[in-house]
Amino acid sequence: MSSISSSTSAFLADRAVLAVDGADAETFLNRLLTQTVPPAGETQAAYAALLTPQGKVVSDMFVSRNPHQPDGFLIDCPIAVAPDLVKRLTMYRLRAAVTIEDRSSVLGVTALWGDQKPDAEDVCSPDPRLPAMGYRVIGERGIGGEEASRAYHAHRIGLGLSEGGKDYMFGSVFPHEINLDQLHGLAFDKGCYVGQEVVSRMEHRGLARNRMVPVVFPDGFAASEGIEILAGTLPAGHLGSVTSGGKGLALLRLDRVAEAQAKGQAITAGGVALVPLKPDWATFEFPAPGTKA
Repeated sequence: MSSISSSTSAFLADRAVLAVDGADAETFLNRLLTQTVPPAGETQAAYAALLTPQGKVVSDMFVSRNPHQPDGFLIDCPIAVAPDLVKRLTMYRLRAAVTIEDRSSVLGVTALWGDQKPDAEDVCSPDPRLPAMGYRVIGERGIGGEEASRAYHAHRIGLGLSEGGKDYMFGSVFPHEINLDQLHGLAFDKGCYVGQEVVSRMEHRGLARNRMVPVVFPDGFAASEGIEILAGTLPAGHLGSVTSGGKGLALLRLDRVAEAQAKGQAITAGGVALVPLKPDWATFEFPAPGTKA
């Protein structure tokens, strides 16, 4: 890639790249993942997840067509879960004509945002979640910088986008709780996939009481990541990532937040008051007096 400003780009050292190749790769992935994978010739990546049969998120991911393999895909996923993801995909392979390989020793992921544009020769796609997230680029593995990494995470936190391992633990949340239904990560018009029945039930019955949302600490000093959040005196969730500017993300029981606010009770983390915010892209019901982020 060409030289780019660190303020609008970051090599994501905590991301892995898996290659799924073979004549059955497209069918194979479509019967497993929550979103339809890109068809042949499509350059736009898909945001998707692999779920457990009980509907919990094993890993979310970005799935792109591999332009160097006619029947191939590249999966951008958290490096911490890559070995387990390879193992699970291999378990589901059965007799399908598919190969699954971790290419993270040579391939990596770079995020570009702001006015920065990728080079034409890169394997790249606009981030399928939100236009403001810019582009995700798969290329030669680079070296991460702490300043650029902090800038990237501050950018995603400000937009209300969570990451597994930082804001929640994989295997502990349902897709709706981390807003895959809001961020193009769930397809409700595709064939069956692992965990689909649970996802469909939550969608049609409105069962998602927990939601990942931005929060702000009015005094500018955030509580410690992972600490329990209270709505009045009742447990209401946990704090995820935070920035140096007193912003963060939290997985919250919105019904308990609403009840506490109706009673004039504070929402706190470690005794520090915080204010939940509704992302401007969200369509789910949000308790007053929450304002848009």
